Amino acid sequence: MVNKITDFGYNFQIKTIVCLMRDVKFIEQIHDILDEKHFDNEAIKWIAKNCKEYYNEYKTNVTMDVFKIKTNEVKNDILKTTIVDTLREVYKHLEANDLDFVQDKALDFFKNQALKNAIMSSVDILEQKGDFEQIKILIDDAMKAGTERNLGHDYLEDFEVRYSELARETVPTGWDIINELMQGGLAKGELGVIVAPAGIGKSWVLSTIGADAIRKGKSVVHYTLELNEAYVGLRYDSIFSGIANQNLKYHKDDIEKKIEKLKGNLTIKYFPTKTASVHTIQAHLQKMKTLGHDVDLVIMDYADIMKDASNAREVRHALGNIYEDLRGTAGEIEVPIWTASQANRSALDEDVIEATKVSESYQKIMTADFVMSLSRKVEDKIGNTGRFHVMKNRFGPDGITYPAMVNTNNGKIDIYESTTVDGQQQQKKIDNRDNIQKKILSTKFKDLMGED
Repeated sequence: MVNKITDFGYNFQIKTIVCLMRDVKFIEQIHDILDEKHFDNEAIKWIAKNCKEYYNEYKTNVTMDVFKIKTNEVKNDILKTTIVDTLREVYKHLEANDLDFVQDKALDFFKNQALKNAIMSSVDILEQKGDFEQIKILIDDAMKAGTERNLGHDYLEDFEVRYSELARETVPTGWDIINELMQGGLAKGELGVIVAPAGIGKSWVLSTIGADAIRKGKSVVHYTLELNEAYVGLRYDSIFSGIANQNLKYHKDDIEKKIEKLKGNLTIKYFPTKTASVHTIQAHLQKMKTLGHDVDLVIMDYADIMKDASNAREVRHALGNIYEDLRGTAGEIEVPIWTASQANRSALDEDVIEATKVSESYQKIMTADFVMSLSRKVEDKIGNTGRFHVMKNRFGPDGITYPAMVNTNNGKIDIYESTTVDGQQQQKKIDNRDNIQKKILSTKFKDLMGED
């Protein structure tokens, strides 16, 4: 007669240990979520821990003979006695007739225990410091326990997938030359980064990428951590209309007609600086999807000023964690994410900003799939010029620098190949910046001397 198990108490846990000792396929299936903390007493925890460690080393089940040796190594006499008694219980159930049932319910057991442990830990966190962000992380991780069933790409079986257009469904950037480098743009699960010093135009570049996606019928979510939602919306108005930001109010009706014709959609969400962690963004994106909103592309402006949920002591570690979590979110939510990163102050004097000028953490570069810097000196701002430099490209060549037109009044940004006519003309403008600099110095000198 089958012994019906009505809960995940002592008997169930004993029989779970039996399954771990009997069936190597079972331990293979649950290996990733097997944790001794999921068991209720110290003896069963000790046995479960040794089951996992033995499998990790020998890729097979631990035996009673092995446990006899390992038990003798236990220094605590009370624990040793309890382990011996527990192993006797395990031995009694080696031939139990409900073990298939136990295996079928094992995943539910581990998820249940993970959630229970998370709730108990949450109580302690609330009592100590009331960190709701940390509680959310604990609960989310517990809910996800054991949900990942994808073993990966089967090289032989999935041959056609590798050559399917859907294997990497990209969202283009708006610049053909960059799309070619990236084999189409960013795809789901990928992270792109724009690097530049403060006040150079990082946010405009991100908005330009978002605007092009919208023109192509994509649904874009733009997170802003500095500017309010309405102000970011005005920037998009400038990009779509070509009208300078300061003149928008005079062309309201024309702009409205233009944006009504757009194929895609834009959602702008503001979180104050250092209040939103990656988990905050995850929750918002999940909510959007639950409410039926498509998300094709995420713009995060910008990752350096996000909150680090790990509470790392050093800034470089905190930033590294943020970028790793952000790329993880891109994979989990299945969207491409573009963000920006600060270059250090010395980069303001650089013609081309290299990876060594990235502020605080090089881990940012290591984590991202595509990284491009924007360098603009004072004279570049006056002349609407700039240089984009490809620091890292997981999809093709890097180390390439392109002349560019960068107008931060209306968001008109064009990137040119140096060998094209437009590229050569733009390069001439960049090369002539010395003349612009001379004019600036001359004006300053006249002002100083009181000359007209």
